[in-house]
Amino acid sequence: MKLPKIDVSGLKSFIPEQEIHALLEQTTEDKSQIREIIAKSLSKQRLEPKEMALLLNVHTPELRAEIKAGAKELKKLIYGNRIVLFAPLYVGNLCINDCSYCGFRRSNASQVRKTLSLQELEQEVRILENHGHKRLIMVYGEHPLYTPEFIAETVKKVYATKEGKGEIRRVNINAAPLDVEGFRTVKAAGIGTYQIFQETYHEPTYKSVHPSGLKANYLWRLYAFDRAFEAGIDDVGMGALIGLYDYRYEALSMLYHTIHLEEKFGVGPHTISFPRIEPAIGTDYANHPPYAPSDEDFMHMIACIRLSIPYTGMILTAREPVALRNEAISYGVSQIDAGSDIGVGAYALHNAADSAAKSQFVLSDNRSLDKVIGELCEAGFLPSFCTGCYRLGRTGEHFMEFAIPGFVKRFCTPNAILTLSEYVQDYASEDTKQKALQAIKRELEQMPESNPLKEKLLQKLVSVQKGERDLFF
Repeated sequence: MKLPKIDVSGLKSFIPEQEIHALLEQTTEDKSQIREIIAKSLSKQRLEPKEMALLLNVHTPELRAEIKAGAKELKKLIYGNRIVLFAPLYVGNLCINDCSYCGFRRSNASQVRKTLSLQELEQEVRILENHGHKRLIMVYGEHPLYTPEFIAETVKKVYATKEGKGEIRRVNINAAPLDVEGFRTVKAAGIGTYQIFQETYHEPTYKSVHPSGLKANYLWRLYAFDRAFEAGIDDVGMGALIGLYDYRYEALSMLYHTIHLEEKFGVGPHTISFPRIEPAIGTDYANHPPYAPSDEDFMHMIACIRLSIPYTGMILTAREPVALRNEAISYGVSQIDAGSDIGVGAYALHNAADSAAKSQFVLSDNRSLDKVIGELCEAGFLPSFCTGCYRLGRTGEHFMEFAIPGFVKRFCTPNAILTLSEYVQDYASEDTKQKALQAIKRELEQMPESNPLKEKLLQKLVSVQKGERDLFF
């Protein structure tokens, strides 16, 4: 058990607190100016902080509706109707930090501590595979037990676990920031995205809610992606916990973080997350978030993030209720989880009380994967388990080359159709099967005959029907 060597000497924050506050004091309800900013975004250009601030500060319903409409159009331009699905898998909830808002914090006597053995991990994975999942995000508390070697071992175990026709094709990680050597170790295990949330970019608030533990060091966490890139990981996911501070400040800070990565490494984040604080067992702070935005403001923020960073995937988890998730998908969200349980070992136990005692927070959307897929198809979306970009090296700078001009849509729509067809053949209920087949038919009809991939896609669909799996472009 060893902790990473923390060295932040010579580092300074690239989040300009005073500048952000000054930008947030600037407002305009000038329709022409707001429309110019939206038009720039629709040309797939990343916005500047001043432009994002002006969007965030719009309050009139009419202009907010135009911002949402622009976000909806932009998402369709880049991602089509595709919605990527994944499941969270919590490996352990031991933690040495004492974050005020978190059910995992070390002083929380109500939390039942648990770390999965490799055998228990395998059991969880087999259950998820039997449901049809192909993509996971594995979550770890911040504790000396969860070393880079431990994380790498658990990732390899997941990839090696097969159940029937099921397999996990992409494992993303949400874990504590590592040093460069630690990042190299987990990269070698074949991880997808390495996800780290700053929680709040407002440094005074950060210090107040992270009183002790490794997480108390603001700069160590802020520069985590720099170390990841240095280690060769070019696929990272950033996020802020909405409710700790002004949501507008957090959104602008994620843009500044994006700009920092672009300028230093030529690559922005693969995904951005914006989870809101949810109730957690034994955690009074989470019941009364000091800066909880209204649903309307939250939706507005989502649309503004989509317009500000056009090429980046956006994740909205089952923390949020069904109706809100269904609406937010239209404004820019490209990835959601489904059939989720966040208790450590919860998929195997099927015990709500036990799961709650080992969970970081409370979920609001408890729909099964099958139900979510059926409802997405019915609403005109295309559920996807695609992992083609990651496995063909279309990540990092290469992903930018494809995503910014919109080529991802060209590859990802056919790959989404193929993975949905697999789900139809192997796991879907009869009701969901019919809805999914209609969605596949709709997407094929919308695909122009001039598309060079269409004929090959039709051939691959026949192969899937004959039992072949894991076909992609």
